Parts: sequence; structure tokens; C-alpha cells
Amino acid sequence: MLLKSVAGKYLAAVKEAGKIYRHIAATKGVGNFITEVSMDEVEAPQTPVDMFFILKMIANENIPAQTIAPKFTGRFNKGVDYVGDAGQFAKEFEQDVLVIDFAITEFGLPEDLKLSVHSGSDKFTIYPILAEIIKKYNKGIHVKTAGTTWLEEVIGLAISGDEGLATAKEIYSKALARKEELCAPYADVIDIDDSLLPSAEEVESWSGEKFGNTLRHIPGHADYNPNFRQLIHVGYKVAAEMGKKYTDLLKKYSDVVGGCVEENIYERHLKRLFNL
Repeated sequence: MLLKSVAGKYLAAVKEAGKIYRHIAATKGVGNFITEVSMDEVEAPQTPVDMFFILKMIANENIPAQTIAPKFTGRFNKGVDYVGDAGQFAKEFEQDVLVIDFAITEFGLPEDLKLSVHSGSDKFTIYPILAEIIKKYNKGIHVKTAGTTWLEEVIGLAISGDEGLATAKEIYSKALARKEELCAPYADVIDIDDSLLPSAEEVESWSGEKFGNTLRHIPGHADYNPNFRQLIHVGYKVAAEMGKKYTDLLKKYSDVVGGCVEENIYERHLKRLFNL
């Protein structure tokens, strides 16, 4: 009954993943790309037992998965820290690592198959958990956290002042005006309290330092506002629509922007993930 239940939920999706894999392989050639199976954007988390049967189905479809991204217990909201039971997450993550080990041996999946955490950026609370478990079992890990770099770009522009600050403020103003549109695709992974979002007029009066401190993910800082951060996280479309205006400013202020990105990735992410 358990197998039938799991198959009912995931078999069609895995078969579709097989079709997609074969299409890409026919175009790019086998072995010329990294194969990831992502299951994180669903309502309910997959249990380690679910993972066992899903990996068997993946093997049956001859998908040489190198990473697999399940939906874990808890909330992985865009750009902010993990919300949930960290102890339960640790239990599930460790069990998933062991299930993958078994699947590699018994189902013939690639030896480099690893868990992928589609973090939504900056899940600092669970980074030490990941670090401990991957060290315990000598495993690799894939952490998807690209959105945090986009936010650091905006921070870098803001603290650069002049045109950079004006553009950062423009991004927020337009994102605020288009909040419903920008948030709609991410309804399951954002929690924004509208009453805690500053008005565009208020932000217009901010210094670059104030803007940067409000956006930068340092929990406990007096200026940090997770609602502001989540809105800008999903507001990348505003910057994309600016085209060269935005990218030219990244080049103009590359020293500052690059410094923000480097500090964030190394100090806030790598150090926590690998217990450096």
C-alpha cells in the first residue's frame, strides 16, 4: 500500500523527468551536463521513505541523477532564514543522506549523487546542521542560493551612493508598486507583512548605509527588515527590465558590489556550511 501511495504521487512526475532528461541528452550529449531532479516546489515535504521510492523510480527511468532536491520540513522563504523545527530538519536530512547511499549501491545511481538544498537563500540556522552531517558521512552537497547574490548587488549599488543609490531606491519603489504581480509566482515561499514595509517616500529619504543595513541579512541588526528583503528578492524583474542601465551600474561600481558579494558568500555562507 505504501509503494502504491508514493507511486501515485510521484510516478507521473518521474516519468516526465525521464522524458526531459532524454531530450536534453539527445541535444547536448550524455555526460555534458549536470542532471538534477528537483521536487522542492510542492506543498508537502517528501519523507525519507518517499525519497527511497522516488530514487528507485529515477533509476528505473535511467536518469543518471547527480543531485536531488527534495522539499524539506519547514519554510524556505525567499532571502530569509529557515523557519521551522531545526531538529526535525536535521533528522530528515541525515536519513535522506543514508537513503541516497543505499540507492547508489542498490539501484545503480551515480556515485556522486548528492542532496541539493534549494534554500531560497540564506538559511543560516540549518547551515551548521548541514556542515555536521556532510562531515560525519564525508558527503558532498549542493546548496542553491543564487538569489542572495542579486540582493548583494542591490546593497552594493545602494552603499555606492549617487546613481547606484538612486537605482536601488527605484527598484524598491517599483517593486512595491508591483508587489502583487512580483509575489504571485512565489506565494508559497514568502511571508511579507505589508504593514512592516516602508513606503517609497520613506525609502527615498534613506542614506545608502540605511538602505544597505535594512536589506542585508544580519538578523539582530536594528535596521534589518525581512519584509523589505523578501520583496526586493522577488523584485529582480524590475532590474532586468532596466537592461543596460542596471548592468552598466554594476560595472561602474564593481569594486563595491564585488566586495559585498564576496563577503556574503564567504563569511555568511561558506564559513557556516563548512565550519571554517
